Amino acid sequence: MSTDLKTEVKNNEQVSEINEYIKQVLALIEKEEVTEEEAQWVTKETVDGFREHVNPGFLSYRKTVTEGGQFAAVEWSDGGSCFTDISGKKYIDCLGGFGIYNVGHRHPKVVKAVTDQLKRQALHSQDLLDPLRAMLAKILADITPGDLKYSFFTNSGTESVEAALKLAKMYSDRSTIISTTRSFHGKSLGSLSGTAKGVFRKPFLPLIPGFRHIPFGDIDMMRKTFESCALVGEDVGAVILEPIQGEGGIIIPPANYLKEVRALCDEYDVVLIFDEVQTGMGRTGKMFASELFDVTPDILCLAKAFGGGVMPAGAVVANEKVFKSLFDNPFMHTTTFGGNPLACAAAIATISVLLEEKLPERAAEVGEYFLKGLKEAAAGHEDKVLEIRGQGLMIGIEFHKDEIGYEVSKGMFDKGILVAGTLVNSKTIRIEPPLTMSYEEVDTVIRSFKEVLSNVAAQ
Repeated sequence: MSTDLKTEVKNNEQVSEINEYIKQVLALIEKEEVTEEEAQWVTKETVDGFREHVNPGFLSYRKTVTEGGQFAAVEWSDGGSCFTDISGKKYIDCLGGFGIYNVGHRHPKVVKAVTDQLKRQALHSQDLLDPLRAMLAKILADITPGDLKYSFFTNSGTESVEAALKLAKMYSDRSTIISTTRSFHGKSLGSLSGTAKGVFRKPFLPLIPGFRHIPFGDIDMMRKTFESCALVGEDVGAVILEPIQGEGGIIIPPANYLKEVRALCDEYDVVLIFDEVQTGMGRTGKMFASELFDVTPDILCLAKAFGGGVMPAGAVVANEKVFKSLFDNPFMHTTTFGGNPLACAAAIATISVLLEEKLPERAAEVGEYFLKGLKEAAAGHEDKVLEIRGQGLMIGIEFHKDEIGYEVSKGMFDKGILVAGTLVNSKTIRIEPPLTMSYEEVDTVIRSFKEVLSNVAAQ
């Protein structure tokens, strides 16, 4: 047999093997229930796939993987406030996919809107006018605070921040942008320039020029920075803030800080950007955290829960003063998939659920109950727990050392409760469950937290 023929046979065999594997995977996707044998196969394929083809680092990071990697909890389905793994074990979700499941897992209204739209059209033409984008933009203009009016749609939080930064740059010829320490705005190059954690930034330096980081909550430092930048001809063009810092460890700003920032930006004609990717969509007890502080930004960034935990979706909502820079040439910033019909359907249904079920109000009530219970559970463990703080159902438990937080997270996982640390402040684990979480589930989490704390040694 010639070399060419051998190669052709080998290629045909390989294609056949790939097709058989794909058929096996698609058949599993169709199934509502899997056998124990199938569950073992899925687990092995998942662990092997992460090791060989995704990133082996995730296996050492995941507390769900056993010593030697023989077993891992592999998620398979979800609903309400819970995940279920491939072996059928349920976990109460207090991580919320870093805050995406505000209306719960697979809320029927959101799923129905997406599947109904999918039956008719999945993606838009890019040339004809797509109706749901217009309708969603109108809804956002109605529910966002103040004079926010025009929307640009994205697929993720980092994309929303990128769009916001570009809008701010187009508004004026100023190049200085103020961010804060402990901030997290994403990991693409523009948003990473605003993010504060050195370990994420250093391998990619130099980043976008003009960014300066000052302490979050320090209005005097911000004013001095504005004044210094003006004196040297590097006037501030924009300030980007999270109204409550999420990845920084659930950091709530001092009283009046955001109002003072707003006044300073008005004085210097500086664009104020609020990154509400994590705080938006009812998480903090209001539809948007900016409402808690009675402050309207010039640009509002949304994502995470914006797609209802069903579709990746995000938005940038801005006032006309800033957004009109894109009027003359709307192609200055575009996205192929942002604002697609499926994402818009999901977002519209999500807003409907938030309003009809009064989930922002519920987040405020359940969050207060949750926070009180966690503090009571931590009483007597001050050698381990530094502080428990939060707003609505955005709660942080800060420990004296990273190791204690990890052991608590692992102990909670063993009891069927999913929590994790924040990306910038690893001593803090977050509690960001669905806003639909029941009081019974809250009680289970509090009871488990108390039991785990008692069994974890101070470091």
